[in-house]
Amino acid sequence: MSALTRSERRAPRKLRAKPPSAAGRERMSGVDVSWLRMERPANPMAITCVMTFRSRLDAQRLRRAVRERFLAFPRFMQRPVESAGIHYWETDPKFDLARHLHRVALPGAGGKRELQDLVSDLASTPLDPGHPMWEFHLIERYRGSGSALVARIHHCYADGVALMRVLLALSNGTAASPGDGTGTRATGWLPWLEPLGEAGAKLLQWSGAFWQGYFELLLRPGKALELAQTGAMFLIEAAKLLTMSPEPGTRFRGEPGLSKRAAWSEPISLAQVKAIGKSLGCSVNDVLLAAVTGALRGYLASHRDAVEGLEIRAVVPVNLRAADSAEALGNQFGLVFLELPLGVANPLERLYAVHQRMIALRHSPQPMLLLGLLSFAGVAPRAVHEQLLQTLGSHATAVMTNVPGPQRRLRFAGVEIDEQMFWVPQSASIGMGVSLLSYAGHVQFGLMTDAGMVPDPERIVEAFPGEFRKLQNAASGRGRPR
Repeated sequence: MSALTRSERRAPRKLRAKPPSAAGRERMSGVDVSWLRMERPANPMAITCVMTFRSRLDAQRLRRAVRERFLAFPRFMQRPVESAGIHYWETDPKFDLARHLHRVALPGAGGKRELQDLVSDLASTPLDPGHPMWEFHLIERYRGSGSALVARIHHCYADGVALMRVLLALSNGTAASPGDGTGTRATGWLPWLEPLGEAGAKLLQWSGAFWQGYFELLLRPGKALELAQTGAMFLIEAAKLLTMSPEPGTRFRGEPGLSKRAAWSEPISLAQVKAIGKSLGCSVNDVLLAAVTGALRGYLASHRDAVEGLEIRAVVPVNLRAADSAEALGNQFGLVFLELPLGVANPLERLYAVHQRMIALRHSPQPMLLLGLLSFAGVAPRAVHEQLLQTLGSHATAVMTNVPGPQRRLRFAGVEIDEQMFWVPQSASIGMGVSLLSYAGHVQFGLMTDAGMVPDPERIVEAFPGEFRKLQNAASGRGRPR
């Protein structure tokens, strides 16, 4: 099979289910339905993972690993279907593993640039809703004697945390769990919340109740008093969310088209990142995010765009999984809106600005509130879901994720993984996805952009090491912040 071209993309089609009494059926959660409904031709809702190998990955061993370990999760033999306005997981009666495994030969030199082009084409292509919405692409003779693997799984099946655990299970042959040494219990952008106890569950109930009340309020103003009683904290946070100003008009925003572009950096030392953070009194994530912000600023400045005082927002996922649901599929995360200080020219001042904003977000009720919002949106009428999606999309320019991967080298189907990258999809009018993934003592920066807005994301990626060196230089000449 050759790499997909843009003209070969499959157009999504709506699938109608059999009556709810059919066998092999279970109802989808509201949050999973919400992510399914976000699917658009311009923004396919697939999570994309790329692994590279210096040695050859055998196709038969890959098939066996997928069959024995990936399909150990019955969900991956199911497809989402809709009947009478209700969404279900239904076992595919014509499931065929061969439909989901593909072998691809890269053109030309078969190197990183050609692999980035293939990933760009795949990320632009909707998954087939007539069958389980996932696929693996084995790229042979990558960089001569190596291999690469591109995995795409629709976001409605699981969030990034769950899928990272699934891929780890494929890699090491056992189900990943907290404390297994793989490093997946790392903090990500924000410290992981404690497992949801009674209070957390109550807050989540209030969150869903609030959004239901909010839309009732639009139709029935007399509900205001009842709505106010659902919790002052959520009301205050919701008011902030609903009154956010729209994003500034930069070249990073616009109407998304059908083509995506992907690029990723060479690995940098995680130990060096930690050393900078320790010297400057900031976290590893602060350092990485400040470097990304500097690279985005530099790209705009190179196009002579105005950057003075500019701030853009990024949507940042926050894990809300309880400890006893670590291996469950589905989506169990909230979102926060982080303001990136692109208008700050000094790298050190930019780092401290990011540091202070991250601290403020650590105690925000936004993640729980937005998880409740997504849960409600999945069962609300489509018009309500569309309104919510457009509102959230107007408040952000990018989706930014930090996926903490294993800190020891793993083998996939018997072959050691050399590098890996991971992207979550964008939605609504958001046309940029930023990913930072740690693996085996290194960190890589990946960027997924809309080709009509940013046709050359490699220029932003290439600026990342330079921004990192600026912070290294600052750390060597200055101590902790005051």
